[in-house]
Amino acid sequence: METANSYVLIHGKNISHNTLAGSAVGPHMSIDKLFPALLECFGIILCGYIAGRADIITESQAKGLGNFVSKFALPALLFKNMVLLDFGNVIWAFLWSVLVTKVTVFVLVCVLTLMVASPESRYSKAGLYAIFATQSNDFALGYPIVDALYRSTYPEYLQYIYLVAPVSLMLLNPIGFALCEVQRWRQASHPQHSTAGILGVVVLQVLKNPIVFMVIVGIISHFALGQRIPAVLSEFIDGLANSFGGAALFYLGLTMVGQLRKLTRDTGVALILLITAKLLIMPLVCKDMVDILDVGVNSTSANHTSLSNFAFLYGVFPTAPSVAIYAGHYNMELEVVTSGMVISTFLSAPIMYVSAWLLTIPLMDPTPLVTELENVSFNISIVSLVALVWTIAVMLLSRKFNRLPHLFVLNLFLAQFLVCVSMILWNFLVKQEDNLVGKILTFTLLYGSLYSTYIWTGQMALYRYMQFKYVEWLEYCFCVCRVPFLMVGGLLISGERTETIDSAFFYGRAQVETTIRSVLSQQRNKILTVLPCLNLSSCLWWLFNKDPGRLYLELQFFCAVANYGQGFLSFGIFGLDRHLIILPFKKRLLSLWQSRETEDLSPSAVPEEVRLTCTQFVRYHKDQCVQDIVHTRRYEYQLSFFFVFRGCDLVDWLLERGLCSGRIEAEIYGVRLQHGGVLDHLTGQHCFRDEPTLLYCFIPGKDEPKEEDKQDRR
Repeated sequence: METANSYVLIHGKNISHNTLAGSAVGPHMSIDKLFPALLECFGIILCGYIAGRADIITESQAKGLGNFVSKFALPALLFKNMVLLDFGNVIWAFLWSVLVTKVTVFVLVCVLTLMVASPESRYSKAGLYAIFATQSNDFALGYPIVDALYRSTYPEYLQYIYLVAPVSLMLLNPIGFALCEVQRWRQASHPQHSTAGILGVVVLQVLKNPIVFMVIVGIISHFALGQRIPAVLSEFIDGLANSFGGAALFYLGLTMVGQLRKLTRDTGVALILLITAKLLIMPLVCKDMVDILDVGVNSTSANHTSLSNFAFLYGVFPTAPSVAIYAGHYNMELEVVTSGMVISTFLSAPIMYVSAWLLTIPLMDPTPLVTELENVSFNISIVSLVALVWTIAVMLLSRKFNRLPHLFVLNLFLAQFLVCVSMILWNFLVKQEDNLVGKILTFTLLYGSLYSTYIWTGQMALYRYMQFKYVEWLEYCFCVCRVPFLMVGGLLISGERTETIDSAFFYGRAQVETTIRSVLSQQRNKILTVLPCLNLSSCLWWLFNKDPGRLYLELQFFCAVANYGQGFLSFGIFGLDRHLIILPFKKRLLSLWQSRETEDLSPSAVPEEVRLTCTQFVRYHKDQCVQDIVHTRRYEYQLSFFFVFRGCDLVDWLLERGLCSGRIEAEIYGVRLQHGGVLDHLTGQHCFRDEPTLLYCFIPGKDEPKEEDKQDRR
């Protein structure tokens, strides 16, 4: 690969930073456009979720939008791009790499699932889990991200989205469908399908998929029409194709409503493993396959590295919503698939952003790299400072600092607080060339506090072996606090000051050696393992390498995040105190909710729509509803017998009868029946909700016998 030998002066060494010679024409990714693209995509998804959650768009209406997206807009988009596709610019090694990656991940997930899953559902799990780990949301979410990153640099990458999608749909998904059909055949009491029948069902499902069908039609039209769409059809197809983007993202948000409710503790482990396979293993293998298979002419150009990075980003694309449709069709593994689709979608946003940012480091101009490193430290320190102020306040208000080991923890928080304050001050003082005294004092506070965080985390691992009284503990803490500042004092005396703006090398080699000693003092704590490993690796790498190389630069960014972002970890562990924060908040929330329920259950007057709903239900539907959902349940409460039903039972019944088009609408219907006096909560403490844990009973009218009398007659 042709490179330009560039060097960046960092930590006193000229570190090679071999930027691609082709980068002179511009960066490989428009990283500045990624965040707006992510904001656009996930903003539309959030709008769709809110619309579905607030029942602005019901389930039946959402199905209509889904049908339009999948059967009209997406086929038009595929047809247009397949006809206009320039096969001459396609790097087939990339497609082979994606194919090998997907096959590898598919087989790995499938085999492992068959080995560990229970016999009752092993085939359905193997099929659906393997599809989940390999089928990406290429069009609704992947296309706008690729468009934002590569339209101005490598616009031909957009066409790979249309070529890669059929890999899953035509080659891998049929295997998953076959496994699901085998599971259905094994569970049937009277099996009717033979092997040929199962294959026929699978082939029919593949051909009925509009993506597969339109890709085939588009490729045929590509050669038949000479790579152009007739003018009479062009505007019509453009109109449908252009409507896909926003509508697909909005529908994706609609499909997420209520999916996390299906997640249970038993499915948590499977979900974590699947998301790991999809968002971590898939992109890494995909990038490695491109590096291995993309050889020859392309391997000597700047396009190789960019294509490899694109393969990594493609692997991070989340699971497609259609996988949840497959699970619903077979009525198998709905909990894992639907919940996993939601979680992987939202996890993919930060992973894509951080990955794209890290992948651009090798392509950056060497000059601003050190400045960028300082900016990262400064920005993280500000946010971490806010988290630490909250955490320290919680520690003081809870009075836990009077006990051990919280006394050590409080000292750690104070050291982390001083680290953030000092880093913020350093960012301003380092720009003042004539303020040497201010720089030295700020450096002393910064690294004295930073070394204190290393030492205090190590001391917390030893406190249980020490038998001191409280006053003796205070004296011990005072002695420990002096150690890091004595280390910095020795550094100021023996070290040789440099002119760099990087605080990590302000006193040269002596500072690196002092940092190693302070890091080793932290190794006794197993509560923080990553932080000492990063710092120790960085220092040793610098000491024993004349030219540490580009990876050393990337390691510095990780060290900055670890050193100045310690407040995030402290906040996560200690900032949400159960007795001071969580329980009072929960109590307040419950009191507000109960007061709201009290107001809802005792209205001053019954609105007209409530009266009409209750009249219609009592006159035409109540008797049948009682027979369907009430007659099998008998519940004893306070020596009285009630024939009760669950809130979710009534919602299901309303949907089956067509009285409501969605669960939110059915829940509102139940609330109206409660306001109108048709039904009530068993103990009168809750308003109607679509939940399996709340029990309700119908209230008989004036001339209507009680339910238990009706049941006795039957």
